[in-house]
Parts: sequence; C-alpha cells; structure tokens
Amino acid sequence: MGNSYAGQLKSARFEEALHNSIEASLRSSSGDPQPIFTQLYLDPEPYPGNMEDMKPKADLHRREPPSQELMNGHSSNDLEELEDDDDSDSSSPPLPYLQTPVPDGCCTLDGFCQAGKDLRLVSIATEPIEVPAGFELVGAKSPSVPEHILVCAVDRRFLPDENGKNALLGFSGNCVGCGEKGFRYFTEFSNHINLKLSTQPKKQKHLKYYLVKSSQGALCKGPLICWKDCKSRQFSSSASTSKPSSSSSLSSKENGGTSGHSSSPFSLSDSPPTRVTQASSVFFGSQDLSRDCSFLKPLASTPGNKTLPIVPTALRVNGPTNGLGVDGRPPLLSPSQVSLGPQGQGYRTADLGDSPVSSAMNSGPPKKRHRSWHPNSLVPVPPTAVPVPAIRPIVCSPGSVLGVSSPQAPVPGVIQPQPINAGETVIVPDNLLSSSGVRPVILIGHGTLPYFYGNVGDIVVSPLLVSCYKSSQLTDKTLETLGLNSSQLLCVETMILLTLQYLARLGSEQIPLREELEQIVLKAMLCCPGGPAISPTQLPWLARLEASVSGGSVQVVVTHSSLGEGISESLRSLCEGPHHQQCLPTYVVIICASKMTGNEFCVLVLGKYQARALAEGMLTTNEFLKEISYELITGKVSILASHFKTTSLGDNLDKQLVRYQRRRKGQVIQPFQGDVTDYIHSQEAASMSPPSDRAELLTKVFQIYPTQLSVARSLLSQVCSIADSGTQNLDLGRFCKVDFLVLVPPSHILVHQTAQRIRQSGVLVDLGIEDASSAYQKPDKYVVRLDGDVHAKMEAFMRKVKQNPYTLFVLIHDNSHVDLTSALSGSVCHGELQGLADRVVNCQEVLDAMNLLVLQVSCFPYTLQTRQSRISTHNEVHWPSKESLGVQSPNDLLYFGLRDYSRSLQWGVASPILRCDDAFEKMVHTLLERHPHLHSMVIRSYLLIQQYTEAMMALTSSPSLRDHITPETLAMVEDLINAPSREGSQGRGHMLLVRVPSLQLAMLARERLEDVRDKLGLQLCFAVLLGSPATELSLPRNFTNRLRVWRGCENEDWVPHTYEDLEGLPCIVILTGKDPLGETFPRSLKYSDLRLIDSSYLTRTALEQEVGLACTYVSMGVAQDPKKAMAPRESDGEKAATNLNDGDELERPQSNGSAATRASGSLAENGVSSSDVADSFQKPSTCPPEGAVTSDAGTVTQGFKQECDFLGSQLSSNSSQQSKAPPSLCSSSSSSAPSPSSSSTQRPSQSTQCGREPKPARVSPRTVIMSRAAYNLLAGESGSQLSSSSLLPHADVAWSSPLRPLITPNLQGADQSMYYRQWTVTRQHHADYEAPPVPHPRRLLLSGPPQVGKTGAYLQFLRILFRMLIRLLEVDVYDEEEVEEEEETSEVTTPINTQWPDIEEVRKLPFDPNPRDPKFRKASPVYTDKMPKCLKDFKQEGEIQAPAKRETKSIRLSRFAAHNAFHHCEQCHHYCEAGPATQLSECTFHAFTFCSSMLGEEVQLQFVIPKAKEQHFVFSQQGSHLESMRLPLFSTKDPALLKSPIFTPTTGRQEHGLLNIFHTMEGATHLHILVVKQFEMPQYRKYWPNHILLVLPAMFNNAGVGAARFLIKELSYHNLELERNRLEEQGVKRQDVWPFIVMMDDSCVLWNSHQPADCSETSDDGSTYTNVSLKMVLQHMETTPKVSLYAMCGTRKWSSGLARKSTSQLYSRCHLHDFVMLNVDLTQNVQYDLNRYSCEEVDFNLRVNSSGLLLCRFNAFSLMKKHIPVGGNKDFLVKPKLVEIENPALISPSQYVCAPDSEQTLLDAPAQFLLERFLQSCSHRLFPKAVQNRNNPVLSIDSYLNISPEISVCYINSRPHSTNLNHQGLLFSGLLLYLCDSFVVSGLLKKFRFLKGATLCVISQDRSSLRQTIVRLELEDEWQFRLRDEFQTANCSEDRPLFFLTGRHV
Repeated sequence: MGNSYAGQLKSARFEEALHNSIEASLRSSSGDPQPIFTQLYLDPEPYPGNMEDMKPKADLHRREPPSQELMNGHSSNDLEELEDDDDSDSSSPPLPYLQTPVPDGCCTLDGFCQAGKDLRLVSIATEPIEVPAGFELVGAKSPSVPEHILVCAVDRRFLPDENGKNALLGFSGNCVGCGEKGFRYFTEFSNHINLKLSTQPKKQKHLKYYLVKSSQGALCKGPLICWKDCKSRQFSSSASTSKPSSSSSLSSKENGGTSGHSSSPFSLSDSPPTRVTQASSVFFGSQDLSRDCSFLKPLASTPGNKTLPIVPTALRVNGPTNGLGVDGRPPLLSPSQVSLGPQGQGYRTADLGDSPVSSAMNSGPPKKRHRSWHPNSLVPVPPTAVPVPAIRPIVCSPGSVLGVSSPQAPVPGVIQPQPINAGETVIVPDNLLSSSGVRPVILIGHGTLPYFYGNVGDIVVSPLLVSCYKSSQLTDKTLETLGLNSSQLLCVETMILLTLQYLARLGSEQIPLREELEQIVLKAMLCCPGGPAISPTQLPWLARLEASVSGGSVQVVVTHSSLGEGISESLRSLCEGPHHQQCLPTYVVIICASKMTGNEFCVLVLGKYQARALAEGMLTTNEFLKEISYELITGKVSILASHFKTTSLGDNLDKQLVRYQRRRKGQVIQPFQGDVTDYIHSQEAASMSPPSDRAELLTKVFQIYPTQLSVARSLLSQVCSIADSGTQNLDLGRFCKVDFLVLVPPSHILVHQTAQRIRQSGVLVDLGIEDASSAYQKPDKYVVRLDGDVHAKMEAFMRKVKQNPYTLFVLIHDNSHVDLTSALSGSVCHGELQGLADRVVNCQEVLDAMNLLVLQVSCFPYTLQTRQSRISTHNEVHWPSKESLGVQSPNDLLYFGLRDYSRSLQWGVASPILRCDDAFEKMVHTLLERHPHLHSMVIRSYLLIQQYTEAMMALTSSPSLRDHITPETLAMVEDLINAPSREGSQGRGHMLLVRVPSLQLAMLARERLEDVRDKLGLQLCFAVLLGSPATELSLPRNFTNRLRVWRGCENEDWVPHTYEDLEGLPCIVILTGKDPLGETFPRSLKYSDLRLIDSSYLTRTALEQEVGLACTYVSMGVAQDPKKAMAPRESDGEKAATNLNDGDELERPQSNGSAATRASGSLAENGVSSSDVADSFQKPSTCPPEGAVTSDAGTVTQGFKQECDFLGSQLSSNSSQQSKAPPSLCSSSSSSAPSPSSSSTQRPSQSTQCGREPKPARVSPRTVIMSRAAYNLLAGESGSQLSSSSLLPHADVAWSSPLRPLITPNLQGADQSMYYRQWTVTRQHHADYEAPPVPHPRRLLLSGPPQVGKTGAYLQFLRILFRMLIRLLEVDVYDEEEVEEEEETSEVTTPINTQWPDIEEVRKLPFDPNPRDPKFRKASPVYTDKMPKCLKDFKQEGEIQAPAKRETKSIRLSRFAAHNAFHHCEQCHHYCEAGPATQLSECTFHAFTFCSSMLGEEVQLQFVIPKAKEQHFVFSQQGSHLESMRLPLFSTKDPALLKSPIFTPTTGRQEHGLLNIFHTMEGATHLHILVVKQFEMPQYRKYWPNHILLVLPAMFNNAGVGAARFLIKELSYHNLELERNRLEEQGVKRQDVWPFIVMMDDSCVLWNSHQPADCSETSDDGSTYTNVSLKMVLQHMETTPKVSLYAMCGTRKWSSGLARKSTSQLYSRCHLHDFVMLNVDLTQNVQYDLNRYSCEEVDFNLRVNSSGLLLCRFNAFSLMKKHIPVGGNKDFLVKPKLVEIENPALISPSQYVCAPDSEQTLLDAPAQFLLERFLQSCSHRLFPKAVQNRNNPVLSIDSYLNISPEISVCYINSRPHSTNLNHQGLLFSGLLLYLCDSFVVSGLLKKFRFLKGATLCVISQDRSSLRQTIVRLELEDEWQFRLRDEFQTANCSEDRPLFFLTGRHV
C-alpha cells in the first residue's frame, strides 16, 4: 500500500532529491537546544485548556521538552495534516468506520491505552521505555487528541525507509504503556490505544513520526515517517480546482475543542481555540534558542481566536495576496505546509478566517485532498501578483504557489495548483538575531515572497502596508465615494516611489503606519491621476534618488530574478557585515525588476526600534500580555533583572537599602506636617492622626448638571420616538414602573463605584423600587460584573422581566466597548473570560423581551458603530460637544478631555500637561538594543521600577542618585512625598497613577516599590496600591484611619472601596489589567504615568482609553487661558468651586424618599469624586458631573422643586442670586438657606481646600506622561504625524476599504458614527459579526468622552423615564372654584352633620337654581329673589369669544382612579382586554325596542353584549331575544354589589375616555354600559371588547349629549317597568325594584371624601380630603335612608379651594351634573331635552326641581374631572355646505342665522347647534333691555337656554302644580318661548308683566308651527311683529332649520 510508485512522473524525482538534500543539510546543522516555548504555548489544547501560564513553575519546568523536539515538531501543518491519504479521489465524506465495541471495564480515555496507561509523549518522554530489538518508537496521532503524540513501538520492517519505500505490508507493534505485545493488525492496535477513528485505520495515516532521544535523554518528536511518496509529489498543473483540505479526521466540533492542527492554513472551528492562540504571539528569542522559538509570526488571525498552524523551517510566503478577505483585511501570507528543519513558525496574517479561501475550508466535513499535490504547499492563503475577477482560475507565475481571487462576498475561492519553482527560497542565517541584534521585519509589498528555510524564527513577515497597494480592488462605488475613477489608480512603480518617499521622511523614532501611507496614496491618486509612466530602466534610478534624501536610513536593492535574491543578500550582509551597527539602514526597499513578472517589491525593516515595534504591534493585547507572562515564568528576564540589581551608580541596591534601614533604627519619616528629614519613632508615627477640622465635615451632595439633564432628555425623547414609530416595538402606555440592571466590565472597584452613584443619586427610592432604608444597603443588587457569576444573576433578572410585563426594564451595559468578542469565539484568554457580554446582551431572551430596553454606554463606541452594528443610527445619543453648550459662566468647571490634551501642546507653557519623558525614552532605547529578545514592555517596566526606586532613595538616603533619575520621575515622587507636609494640607496629598497592563509586572512593581518605601522609612508617607480589576482595594489600616478622620466617619469598619474613596491620600496606584475599565479617580489624582503604553497600542480605542484615565473637569480659566492659568492666582482660585451649581438649579424630581439619601440630583458619571475635601495646593481633578458638590448635611432640606413634567422644566438660571451662595446652598433652588453662622462653614471642596480659608483652589488638568510613540500620535493634531483619531478604531474591527476619506478630529458624534458605519466592518470574532441585518429596535447607545458624567446622565434618564410613565399616570383635573353667592343664606343655619341626609331637613333647604359650576361661567344666571343687585364685571365681549383656558391641576392617579384605554395592569387586563381566545364575534347584538311618548314613535336601540356580561340581562326562552336588563331590589343587602347600573354617554373618546372603572369599583360586581353613536361603535368595540355598548340609532349620529341622556332615561324607565312586571310574577312588590341609575361622564377620574377639620385646628385648613373609590361613594348614596324619595343625588366638583373652606353644610339642594344617581321612577314625567348640545343638565335640573322633586348634593364627596382635550361633545367645526373653501375664514355666530329664503351661504351644522351658539353670543341684540339688568330678567318658559352670561333668565314651569318663583311685582325685560308645548296657553302669559320696549323671541320647528304658536298664544295682542323680524338658522331646508320670530312689547 505504501510503496506504490506507479505512474510517478520522472521530473518529480529531481525535486524530491533537492528537497531531501536541503532538509538533510538543515537538519544536521541544527543542534540548537529546543525552545520550551513551543511546549508552553504552541501545544494547542482543547477548550477550555489548562492554561499553561496558570500552572506552577515546577510543573512548567518538569515539562521542559528535550532539545530535539522542535526539530520537526509542533508545526501544526506537518505532513500529517496534509496527508489524509485515501486512495480515492472523491470529495465525498468518508464512510464512518464502525469500531468494535470496547470490552467492558476498559479505559476509553483519549491518550491512554485500554489498560489505562498514559501513552502521551509529554507524559512519558522522560520515562525509560523498553524497546525490543528491531523495533522503533514512533508517534501516532489520534484525531480526538490532536495536540498529543501517542508513543508506540512498531517493528521496523513495517515502516518505510528514508525514501518512502520498502515497508512490508501489514503491521507488528507493541503497546509501550501496558507492555502488551504482538499486535498483528493495525486495526486491533488502534482500538487498543483508543485512536477512535471515524475511517478505516491505516498505519500510513496515523503513524506520523519517528521518536528520537534529545541531548538531555528525553524522548521527543523526530522526523516524519516518509510514507509513500510524501517528498516527491508535485502539483498537477492540469487540475483547475481542488478540494479544500482539512486535516483531522474528526471535525473540531465533535471534538469539543479545536483541532489545532488543521491542514488548511487556518484553524477554523467554531469552538474557541484556547491554547492555539499562543501560536500567534510573537516572541523574541534570546541567544538561547531553546527559548527563542523563532519569530515568523504565526498567521494568527483574529486576535486570539483563530490561529494559523505553526509552520516549520521551509516557509513560503507568497506574494501579495490578492484577497482582502471579506472584511477588507488582507488574508496574507500563506505558510506552505512543510515539515523540515529546526524551528517552525508561521506568519500572522492580518485576518485569517475571513478570506474566501478560509471560508471554503471551514465548510463541511473533512474532504480529501487533490491527490497529486506537492507536499510543500498546502493550500496557502491565495496569493497572486495580479488582480483578477472573482472565481476564475488564476494562472500564476511559476514562483507563486496558489492564487485565488478575492471576491468581496465570502464566496469560496477557486484554488489553482501550480508547479513550484524550487529555486526561489531564502535560507535565514543562523544566529541572525544574536549577531545583528535585530529581528528583521519584511513588509509585504507587491509580488511573490520566497520560501524561508533555516532559522525562520529570526524574521517576521508583516502584512502591515499590503492593503495600501490594493487599490486595484476597490469597488466602483467606493471609488465614487472617494471622488475617483478607475483611471486614477496608481501603477506599481508609482506605489514603490510613494513608499520610498514615505519611509524616507519618517523620523528615527517613528514607525510606518498603514493609515498614514493610505492617506498618501489617496492624495496621490486625487492630485495626479495615473501618475507619470515610469519605464523599467527609470525605476531603479528614481528609487535611489528618493532614498538619497533619507540620509542613509533608506536603501534600495534592485534585483532582476526574484525578491528572494534581494532578501537573501540583505540578510547575509546583515549577518556577516562588520558590526558597525550604526550604519545599518532603517529600511531596505527591495525591488525586483523582472521582465516576466513586472516590478515587484517588499520592504525589509532593519531599524532596531522600528523592527521591534512592528513585530510587537502585530500582537493583540492578549497575546503580548501572554508573551510577557511567558518571559517572566520562564526566567528569560533574569539577565535584565540582574542588570537592575545595581543602582545607576553601580552599588548593590538591596545592600544599600538594608544599610540605610539599619541606620534608621526603627524610626520613620514623619507622615505629615514635617519634612522628609524629620524622623520620629514608628509607634509614635503610627498613632498620629491627621488634623481634622470638624467644621470641614462635608457630606456629598449628588447633583445633576444641565448637560447631564439634556442628555437624559435626549435619551428619553429617543425612547418616546421608538414608542411613537408605530412599529409596536415599545408600548409605553403599558408600563407603570421602571426597573434596571447595570452590567459593568469585570472590575470590583467599578461595581462599588456604580453602586455608590446609585446610592447617592437616590434613584432607587425615586423609582419606588426600594424604600429609603433598603436603598442604602441594596444598590449592589442593581450592578452586575460580567464575570463567571453573571449568568445566574442575568437569569434572575430575566425572570423578573418575564414576571412583570407592566414594568419597563432597562438593561444598561456600561463601558460596552470592553470585550465585544462573540460568544462563539470567546475563550478564556489571559485569565479573562471573553464573549460574556455577547452572551448576555445579545441573547435571544433579551432581544425578544418587549418590556426591556438595552442601553449601551461607552466612551469609545467605535466598535459598536460598524456596518453590522446592532444599534440604529437614530438610537444613538451623543454627548453634546463643548461648542454646542454655548457660553458658560466663568465660574463653571469645563470638561477637559482627549482633544484638550492634544490642543494643550500648542499652549506653549513651560510645563505642559501632556509630556513625553525623553530621558526615559533614551534609556529605554539603550536597553532595547541590549536585550533584543525581550518584549519592550518588560524592559520599560523594569526601568520604570528602577526610576521610582531611585527617586525615593534620592529624596531620602542617597541624594547623589538625583542626576540619574529623569526629571519627570523625580518631580512626581518629590510631590508625592512632600505634599502632605505642606502648610494647610492637613496631611492630604496626591495620587500618582502608574499604568502597568501586565498583572505580573504590576505585582512585581508593587512589591518592589513597597519594599523600597518601607526600607527608606516612608511607609507612613504614602501608600502603594495594586489597582487590579480582579481584586478589591486593600489599604493598610493606618491609611484607612487617616481617610476615616478626614471623612469624619465614625464607623470603625469603614474601608475604601473605590478610587474616589482615596481622595486626599498620598499614594501610588499601580493600575493593571488589559484595559482601563472606566473607574473614576479622585480629584487628588495629579499624575498619570503612561510610559509603558507604547507602539503596541496602535488602535484608537486602546490608545485613547489610556489617556482617558486623566480626563476630568477643570476650572474654566485653565482650559481657556492656559499661560496665566498655570500660575496659581488667588482671584481665579475662588471661582473654581462656587460654580458648581451655579445657575442651574436643576433639581431632581420630587422623590418619595430622597431625604434619606440627602441627594439633590445625581452625581455624575464615571464621575467625579464625590469626595470630601482636598488640599489647597493640589491639582485636584474630577469635578462637576463627576465632582459632587459638597455641603453641610444640615443645609440641604427636602424642599426640592419638582422637576416636573419631563418636557417642561426649563432650566432657570438666576445666577445672580445663586452665585453668592456657596454651592452647597445651590444644590437645589428651594433649599432653605442656612443661618449666617452655618454658612460661613459651608466650604465647597470642589477642588481643594486650604486649611481654614474657604477659597477653593482652581482645578487643573492632570499631568500625563507618555511614551514617545503614544505622544506622537496624540500630538498628531499639532504635529506632523497622523492623529490618534485616524487609527483603526478598535482591534475587533477592520477597515472595509484600503482607501477612505481622512477622518478629522472635528468629526464627532453622529458624523463620526456615520463614518465608522460606512468604513469599518467587524472581524469574525466580533459579537456583531453575525448580527441580523436590521438593528434592534429597543437598543440605544449613549456615547460621551471618558469621565464626562455618563453614569449621572443615565441614572437621571431612568428617573425622568419613570416621571414620564408616571406622568402618563397623572391627570390634569379641573381646578376651579365654584361661583359663590355674595350673601350667605341665613335661613337654615343649623349645619346638618349626620352621615346621611334627613329627608325632612333636606326639604327645608332652599333650592339654588343658579348653575354655580365653573363650567357654566359663560352661561346665563338664573334669577332668584336673592340675586345680587349688580352684575359682576362683565366685559362686553366681541362676537366670537376665544374660549378661556380652564384652570387645571396635575394629580397623581390613586389606586381608585378610572382609566383610559392606555392603562394596562395585571389586575384589570381581563376587564378591558379581550382574552387571546375571545374574538370580537363573541359579542352578541340585541335590538331593544320601546315606545317613546316624547318622540311619538318606536325607538330601536342596539345592545352589544359580550358573552361574559350576559348574566346582567334577561333573554327569552329561546335565548335570542333580549327582554330586559336585570335590576336588584331595595331589600338586596350585598356589600360587594352595586345596585345602580352605570351609563356613560361617550363620543370621540374610544382611547381617551375613562371607561375602565375596574379599580375605582375595587373590582366589585357592577353593570357599566357605554352609550355610543352608531358610527363610532366599531372603534369602541375594538378598544373595549369586554364592555356592554348601547348603540344609539343612526338618526342621532349628529345629535348632542341631550339625546343620549334622553334615551338613557327613557330606556331605563321602560326597563324598570319590564323588570317590575317580571319580578311581580315572582311575588316581588313593584315598589321593591331598584329604580336608580347612575349617569356618569367619561371624564370622571377620581372621587374624594372630605372630613371637616377638628375645631382645634385653625380655620385656614378647612377640611382634608382622601381619595375614595366610586364604589364607596355609590354605596354610601344607595344606602341613604328613604332614598326612593330623592329624585337625584350627586356630589360636588373638586377644587383645590375646597380644602380651605370648611364644609358648612354636608348636603345642599342645587344643580347636579357630570355624575348623578337618578331615580327614573320619580322623574318619569320629566325628560332631558333631546335636542340639546349644551346646558341640558341645568335645563333638566330646573324642571325636576320645579316639579316638586328633591335633588340632594352630598357635599362630603367631591368628584375630579379630567381635562381631556380630545373628543366629547366639543364644538362642531361650522363650515359652509356645498362649497369647498381652501382656507375657510372663521364664521362668526351672527352668521349662524339668516332671513328665510335669503341668498346667504348655508352652513353644514345641525340647526339646534347653530341656534344655541347664536343665542349664546348674540342675545344682546334680541334682548337689549335685559343686558346687565338683573332686576328685569328674561322670562323663559319650560326651558333654560344659555342666552349669554350678561342676561339673567327667570325660569317658569308651565305645568300645573309646579313650584315656581313668586313673580309678583317683577317686570321682565323679554320673553323667550322655545318649542313650547300645549301646556303653554295664552292665559298663562297674561299673568306676567313686561317692561316697555321688552322683546320677544319665539322659536319653532318650522314656519307653519311658528305662525300657529303666535295665533294660539294670541301674542299679537301685546307684541308687535314685523315681517323682517323672522329668522331661520342658516341650514339648508333638508337639514330642517329652526325658525324664530322677534317682536317688541307694546
């Protein structure tokens, strides 16, 4: 099987021989010790991997592999990967191999034999193994543990020789674990060693390596077993496509881990590779190559997730690949798969797994490889020298291996095998790094790179600039956006010259940046399209010319055969040349001017600084942190550490410190108020406590600043617009509560900080989630760290979300740019869980919950703003820029952020706040050259520790060291030590922040600095803290005590939890962790030391978040007048803090319990320190939103103004009066001012505080000290280089195109978001990579600069969101005083103070006929004999009166309120919402017909009765005909029952009418009927499917409310009779049937009960009222004694004035309206006027009273009516009929009538409506004598019409036996006869006396009845009529106008 050579082409033999000889020669020369690194980092493990760097050192060293192991080792693309040799060529998946079942009790563990013995090479490498003669030890690979080699002993005869021949067929082997011998079949043997194969076992496939002994005697992996023709296959040049290859026989998913050895150049499983990641790290080898592991950057793709296999010696890097990959990053560098020689490493491409090829390889089960491919080149990433259209086989130059075009979409590429030219190889010289001190970096340019053999670990291939040369791949659309066309693309020659020009002008400390070169290329295209044609002969000459200006830093090498030749040459000269290192060029540009391939080029970077920076820059943060921890664990740093054991003067550091410690004799430097030279005994010092001025005790007041409020409002309006969008994504009407959860990155300190903000803001109390006591203890419940415990907490939260559908939850994902790895590719990376945020925020439950909003908050939102963003652009809220905030008072604190730091470089001050420590950089450079194999951050850290150590020594024990410390370091340490002892400081000092990203280095630094501090006796002067996200703050007791004294804190157990708690404490905080996570630092932070942040931080987010640590609020002068500002001036100093709240007294909305938290607003974001006090000299630093204003606890009273209406409150700013008060008084405009004595102690510690002087010092920006690389980028705006804003925004995203417009630093907010959304795409491991195409509707993004106050803003947002929902739960009710009588009635003075009215007493009360309700202000008063003699100021009003706005007051709904259709809650949803099962069709329609004497005809009403309500009705036997509505009996005594049916006439208010009376009925059984017009029935059914509807006949569609009331009453009386008949048959007396109904308006919202105040109280507060339910009011009225004798009962209307008046009478007889209990039996003969639109109730009440019936008003109850602006019986829009007018002019009421048959425009409105409106407005013309004449009213018979408030009406009932006013001696000024009936006779009229000149108005239905009335009543006897005095309403005749005639009395 293994020896068939049939058909092998002869030419392949030559190649085979060549390769074998190269391999042999290389192998023989490499006796280098084996790097341990491979085993530590490249051994891929299944997820989640036992992280090697977590293991104890002993374990690591125990596993140190023998020297030979790498010889062929760990190249994950060893031949075994390429060799799925099956004989078949088909690409179908192999048939599963059916294994024999394992015998019972056998071990089946991978890597162990069935006897349970370990066979893994790593475990038994050093154990003695007995190998029988003739047997060889070989390594087998099991697909289930691809990372391990299993050791087997196999008979040599069955293995091939070195030529791959002569192996016997068959097998003979032994198990080295259990010693079992004589396995004769490989199948049997593979079962024994648990290979678990899915295909037929073949020795050729699974026995991979010979195993050899290393020099230490350990067993390690040796050469490959040369099965078959593995050295001599060649490419078949005829095949045009090939199958994607993949290696391990089990796909990684089945494995649960990733197969780190995939034969494609990518390991692309979905499961996250953990250990494989390390392969991608770049390591620096020392001379000891055992650790140096060679540095061809493995093609690690996406940072930390997909790795390229490590490639051994012979590497082929193919020229610029043509693929930009899907995400626009070049899928570069294909390592070919070969396994020869000593070191193996691959290169790292920019992004793997995103290229078309990789997606092809990722799909489907493992497929077989094209049979005759050359083994040296396994499907590399497609390289090609020429752009080609998609999916077309590419013909490449003989030098390239494979080519694939890269379509923009991820279509699997087509792969074209090509014959390989064996000559194009480069052998990397041995000891390249050690001899030259530089590890060269090859920047891929254009063309085909060669294979590299030999010491490949010493070179790095970088794809950094390759995309700049890809402009040919731009789409037409992109070109158009850039203003280019395809003719403007540059040729290769121009690209070469541009690159040269760019490199030549780079400074000695600059490194090439992709973004910079891209901008140069873009400018070149725009300014000189196409460029000049350059001939091949001119190119070398021009190139050398360009290079000549560089002063030797750039050299050009021109070759003619291949790039490899030039690279070889350069490497050789580097290695062998004389070591005058300084003459090395920084860059060598190698140009190959070949006639065959055209011009190709690449750049070799030889500058030590540049080469190192480029190589390190290729690592992701996780990778370089891992590399650092590797260097520390393995002791690579020992040389460096020993270097730093001596001081700069050459003394032994430790000995000197110990000597000094002995000399001190236990004395320490005095901690405060002394000099560094003052020593006291340590016990004494420890017991010292700092001076505490009790008057200085300042409590924190959390405040909201105007900007935060406006941002909160923007968020709110965004939420409202989501709700209004009509997409049903958010229904704000449902919610009555707000709840929230804040997710923060995994930092304990951040959790405490956020919880503290929540606690101080009082938001929990304001949202009503917690009461005041629990709110203080429980804020931690609302903040969750994204760590291992998050899932349980999120599950609990999501349970809450599901259980409370009427609570709106807000999930706030703070600092959401941290860890946006997708859950699929997330892994345990450098000890951190990744992908958690994705699992939580993007899980389906969160996305689907309709009552959950997700608010992502970030200061660096760029990674959330890509093409695949999940957040809609409309849902982004950006912090307003400084410019947009407008003019601010000079006292304000201003935000000082990143851009301000950049701009500060132009200030030209002596000590800039953004600095680069050049002396430190020089030292670093020296050390970097000395230690080329160590990561630069390690070197920087050691140097930094030494600098701080020596600075402390220089200031205490060894002044001679001063000259060896950089001035920056010395100044900082001096300030740190001396500040606490300065005058007035009270022992307070500064914080110095040192940023050390690596935890191990940070721990080392802390340990070292603490040790030195203690030995120098400084242990009480300042603290050294490790600020790690993973741990709590730990502070020695004596420092904690000091903080407690300053805070005035009595609690012995208090310890600081946040950095802000360290306010004023002199300390060095060593901040570690991969990213800063948003913690806020106290104002006492003065210095931020970022000297370790260097060229590894080349993305915008990485760099800016480091500088963001220092951002804060500063005094305005500092930011605007820097030169003066730097000198502290007293006058400005005072202003710094008083401004905090200056004008904006922005209070927090009234909270139910904020008093407990003493909070007046809300502290700002990552905000400022809410710290107590700081010292005068310090540069404090975090302020407004951040800084809390402080004040005496006593002065902040609870009088906050309501921040009302979420829309309303404009910020008032009366700064004139406010600014005089200390800020503590301004925290709320309504705080009571403290007494003068206390105000003197009010000292804002806004910034700092001098001893006793209340002059706040100015707040200055913090000083930031940076590395040169970072400084250059930040200075970009002012300097020559690019600014940081142009960098790639985040490591998880990629540019979507190699060229794009330049982003300017001024591009902010929405514009910046649009830019990133257009030009960036997510990488494969980003959480948004597979985001749905449509953004999520309920997700918002709040972005604002670091430390600007975002936390305060989102907490305020929660508060105003709740206010708004409550506002939806608040109503504006009418608040109008009743129109009072002038004279009190004195007839009945005895107040009736009984619970119920006594009917006899009520009968004695006089009836007040005047309508006193404020809604009748504009109605005519009714004449009584006690009327005031003069009319109160009536203005003569114009014809059209603008309706005056009625007074309203906002009232919070109580639990007894009536609600509209927008209310939803758990209790009443069954009441108003149709159940899911019920359909509208489940309502039954019933006609109900009765005869109305008034209408003179039958009336048919329609009932719509839901199934559930049918029990209230009686149906005929057949069940279909509605017979009556059930009525209860007087005798029924059921406390849960309401007897009276409730009728609510409603129109136009299906949504807004308060028709849900479930709560106000307390859930009691009741009958509620909505009376609606026919055309509105469908809408009411839709909104109120469970309500009974009474539908009026169609003829009433235009009628007024009078018709509805008339029909309700008629129906009710008719029903009463039917029920009496029905119940009489059952033996019930007729009188026992309940005769009352309730008629209630659809705007009645709340009912109140009034208790008269006790006599002891002053008369000022007359009565108190409490909300009661409608049920209680009705039941009270229904149980009134002798209730059947009352015709009507009702309540009074509420007004705020009621509380002031004591209720003198509990009952009164007067008008009742809006809500009446009506006795339909007694009022049988009194009808509502069915024609009326207004005042129908006054008209009815006067008729009832004059009929001798009792009306009783219960004054102990009041009714609140809601102001509903829509619907109801509002005015018709009166418009002309039949004429379409564009903009109708308002028609005045005088035009509502006209002469009969006139030509006047006829109007489209009901006649009755026109008449009423005409009389209301124009009656002064009809009754001139009556105007303002109360003594001579107009006589109105049988009806009350509103004839304007200036005219009094005297109402007389014409019925016999009615009670009327005594009109003896009364002269009337007019007579109004309205539709009079037969009871009005001429004899009646002759009883009344009229003034001379009195006028008459007779109104009738038509002209003929008008004339009949005049004749019948003999009016012409006393009245004079003229023909022209006849009028009609201005309707057309089919609308049946009303006619009236006027006349004068004669």
